[in-house]
Amino acid sequence: MTEASARHILVDTEEQCLQLKEKIQEGEDFAEIARIHSNCPSKAQGGDLGKFGPGMMVKEFDEVVFSADVNSLQGPVKTQFGYHLLEVTSRE
Repeated sequence: MTEASARHILVDTEEQCLQLKEKIQEGEDFAEIARIHSNCPSKAQGGDLGKFGPGMMVKEFDEVVFSADVNSLQGPVKTQFGYHLLEVTSRE
């Protein structure tokens, strides 16, 4: 069974998501941005969600996590919770 690890930042608007993505692409630290801006409790771990398998997250999130290149910044990804920036940190 495939497992992945990922970290994410959850915000309310696509605009905010794009602004944070730009900051990370310019070299700001993903974990620090997550701690400051994310609406998810995972912000305490810098957005780290740990390991999970297919079907454990919402469909839109899963589709990106199990298809995107490892260590690439993805998003905005819209789900019922808001807009996510995400990075797959490993996949086995």
